[in-house]
Amino acid sequence: MAMRDDTDVGLKPDKGARLSSAGMPVQLRARRRFRQSVAKTLILTVTLAFLLIPLIAMAVFTVRQPLSGHWSLDAWKTIVTAGGAADPDSSGTDMSVLRQGLGSSLALSAVTVAIMLVLLVPTMVIVHIRSPRWERAIEWVATLPLTIPAIVLVVGLGPIYRWLSADVFNTDPIWLCFVYGVLVMPFAFRALSVGLQSIDAKTLCEAARSLGASWPRVFFRVVIPNLWQAILSASFISIAVVLGEYTVASLLGRMNLQVALFQMGQSNSQISTAMSLLALAFGIILLVAVDLIADAVRRRRNNGTKE
Repeated sequence: MAMRDDTDVGLKPDKGARLSSAGMPVQLRARRRFRQSVAKTLILTVTLAFLLIPLIAMAVFTVRQPLSGHWSLDAWKTIVTAGGAADPDSSGTDMSVLRQGLGSSLALSAVTVAIMLVLLVPTMVIVHIRSPRWERAIEWVATLPLTIPAIVLVVGLGPIYRWLSADVFNTDPIWLCFVYGVLVMPFAFRALSVGLQSIDAKTLCEAARSLGASWPRVFFRVVIPNLWQAILSASFISIAVVLGEYTVASLLGRMNLQVALFQMGQSNSQISTAMSLLALAFGIILLVAVDLIADAVRRRRNNGTKE
């Protein structure tokens, strides 16, 4: 009596049911992909709605009069065409405060980025190459400002800034660059740390030194060119943090963009909201520019390598 093969009795797959490469029926795999795509779409939609609905409401508020319901672009035109204190715009709003705050924030961004790069980049490179055991300590110090509330920082910095304003410097907002250099340190440190971990800095430095390069030449001609993307990211993130800072400047009695927006909101909330949207768009453009520049340089390097 001939023995039957197990595949002839219930174990042989149906002729109409095809199996995928993973051994799963194609229909089941397609249903799973459909469920995953639906879940991803739902999560993405909810997230975008959570982020975009407030921004859309702000944009509508800037072009629609709250009382009359009349639609106009007067708030946006005022930002571009309004004069200073001696020449207020047609609505009677003095734009000199807003222009002063914007100028102070832009100057603070440039000086803060310079301080951050001068202090943080050489320190992190030297520690990463010569004393790796100190990296944990540097990371703890750099991320410490994230654990200290801004109000606590101001309580400690208030007496120092009062002394500096009276005896050394003045009350110009540009001197906020020192405290802003501390505030941007955690974000800049993380960006630079990722850049250092992505390259073999120690091997590059040893190779350059073996060829007779001095340490300054190694730093500026070997390390910095390989860290340009991390430095660019740290700089743009620092600019975004400075443009959005309000607490320290307000409590120390200094004028920056966010303080100016708050004061402007007391007299003309539409102009203040429109300027807030512009500042937010500027920060988003900076972050997107990092990715675009990085992709362009990466493609250029890959094309050069292939050639």
